[in-house]
Amino acid sequence: MISHTHNDIPPSPTVSVVIVNYNGKKFLDECIQAITAQTYSNMEIIVVDNASSDGSVEYLKSQFRGLFIIENPTNLGFAGGVNSGILNARGALIMTLNNDTRIDRHCIERLLTEMNGDESVGMCAPKMLFPDGRINSTGICISRSGAAWDRGMFEEDRSQYDTPEGIIGPCAGAALYRKTMLQEIGLFDEDFFLYMEDVDLAFRACLAGWKCSFVPEAIVYHYHGGTAGFMSDLSVYFGNRNILWWPVKNYPLLILLVSFPWIIARTIVVIPYYTFKGKGKVILKAKIDGIAGIPRMWRKRKYILVKVTQNTINRYFVNRSISHRRLK
Repeated sequence: MISHTHNDIPPSPTVSVVIVNYNGKKFLDECIQAITAQTYSNMEIIVVDNASSDGSVEYLKSQFRGLFIIENPTNLGFAGGVNSGILNARGALIMTLNNDTRIDRHCIERLLTEMNGDESVGMCAPKMLFPDGRINSTGICISRSGAAWDRGMFEEDRSQYDTPEGIIGPCAGAALYRKTMLQEIGLFDEDFFLYMEDVDLAFRACLAGWKCSFVPEAIVYHYHGGTAGFMSDLSVYFGNRNILWWPVKNYPLLILLVSFPWIIARTIVVIPYYTFKGKGKVILKAKIDGIAGIPRMWRKRKYILVKVTQNTINRYFVNRSISHRRLK
């Protein structure tokens, strides 16, 4: 892995916590109270509101002081919303948080310790748990088909992921990013709007030689689907559209050609699956729109920075049944 030599993080850097909110008023108090209770104090809290209609902004202004609130006139999705926050952030480190999260009071301090310890680490992933204690995410896994999933999701937490290690990238629902990395590779792709934007960013970072560390002692509780809903039309559409886009945009040409059969097979197989789940119209629209957007993704390939070897890239892919694999 290529070593980066950026001395961009002072001993006590400002961490800019960026929360994207869309009609999530009911989650905001718990989310923000947990941030203000952190053992690490050099922070700014940026709440990006994507044109909520539930009184979120009024509530924030009446209940909290010192917040930086960005009011977007339209819903820019997670990608556009979080970019609004990053572009206004003062910190050398950016922590992205879903509004339906509650972070342990030591979380930021522990993520920061890992980031400070290795200048080639551009991303850190905490252990994300559902409120009932089951695992939500211990980082991203990807396959050649373009499928991406949260490592360990729905498993009971039996300490099976308690080893600090290198992974592809974090779930952006709770992640720490180095700002100089984002300046080098670019921010979240706003064409994605929602879902897979974190996979796209993490893969671009890995291609550019940056590393991601999983920090199991940094804990985040996540309701999951608090805004978009689980298996909603929204999540099915954007997830299945974007799963076609990010490999076309990012896979080096030879890897894309080798992966093409897996991409086609997955595209076909999921149509009857979602149709059986009552999402037939949604999945067809997702795939039609996904195919229509491929030329635009192809044009973006020229902006992808690649500093690692093809052998390194091949190690990023895992089989779905073997999702626990360390990146050295």
